[in-house]
Amino acid sequence: TTLAVQEATGSVLSDKYAEGHPGRRWYRGCEAVDRAEQLAIDRAKALFGAEHANVQPHSGTTANIAVYLAVLKAEDTIMGMDLAHGGHLSHGLEVNYSGIHHNVVSYTVSKDTETIDMDAVRDLALKARPRLIIAGASAYPRIIDFDAFARVAEEVGAYLMSDIAHIAGLVAGGVHPSPVPGSPFVTTTTHKTLRGPRGAIILCKKEYARQIDAAVFPGLQGGPFMHEILAKAIALGEAA
Repeated sequence: TTLAVQEATGSVLSDKYAEGHPGRRWYRGCEAVDRAEQLAIDRAKALFGAEHANVQPHSGTTANIAVYLAVLKAEDTIMGMDLAHGGHLSHGLEVNYSGIHHNVVSYTVSKDTETIDMDAVRDLALKARPRLIIAGASAYPRIIDFDAFARVAEEVGAYLMSDIAHIAGLVAGGVHPSPVPGSPFVTTTTHKTLRGPRGAIILCKKEYARQIDAAVFPGLQGGPFMHEILAKAIALGEAA
């Protein structure tokens, strides 16, 4: 994290309340923070080649849950990596929102290779017919074949959400394949390999922009953290 990111995070904007979205706030006097948030949005879209970006999520888990809220109904089935095999609690753990409100099936890594077996993923998807498939992990130090996940999702008629929280910097730097072209939804934190402030962003296809924005606010959050959003804009600019 650079000094510029730290200075923005510790700035007076930590006291600024700005419920809503750029140009559509519930408070007056938001012209400056509108510019800051729009800058973060534009930089996120440009860096990852995305059609739409929401930069308000406070955390990666919040970003993931916003996607679920946007396109799923209660008891819909989601399919993600098993926590014990490298997944994340927000990918379907029974004590997390994702596991409490949705049916969950989990794929694992191969016992022989300790890598994701895409044939096994496909077989599980064909059997379970999930509404949403999650590609991504919290503890998986191998390259993820996002294109293969996209093909499986298309075959079973599922949404695909790619969680790149731990590899976003590698994706931005072009040394790890990007999920953006084939994934309707991509989530990432901003404080790991992106070297930004604590927080997250959601990237999505333009057709889902309204649903994602509404899921974040007013669906899950109230006022966004404008000091963090400014810091996100700085970090995204540094990563370009």
